[in-house]
Amino acid sequence: MSKRELRSADSAPPVGTYSQGLVVGDFVYTSGMGPLDPKTGEVVGSDVAAQTRQVLANLAAILREHGLGLDDVVKSTVHLQDLHRDFAAYDEVYREHFTKPYPVRTTVGSDLMNILVEIDFVAYKKS
Repeated sequence: MSKRELRSADSAPPVGTYSQGLVVGDFVYTSGMGPLDPKTGEVVGSDVAAQTRQVLANLAAILREHGLGLDDVVKSTVHLQDLHRDFAAYDEVYREHFTKPYPVRTTVGSDLMNILVEIDFVAYKKS
């Protein structure tokens, strides 16, 4: 198995020991991405809607490095700091960024590090 790293200056830099994204065969896997500004590293937005928009922008930048867009996403995993309070607002923003058929998705409540939302993707592109 070969894997190739994807990096984008238009996405938040890693804050630990991980890649922004990896290409493995016909699939692209992203790391869990938070709402960090790519230039400053600061958290963007104080509500889940603003933070979700930034997370999706960060993830889209990583996908673009391999010629993909959000319509190429087949699976997303979403972590919300406060699942019950924030699900509706997060889902409204998420829906604005995808078309049918939507990616499969798992959404869970998690203890996040000073952010309200974290998302990772699996995307597909036929070689």
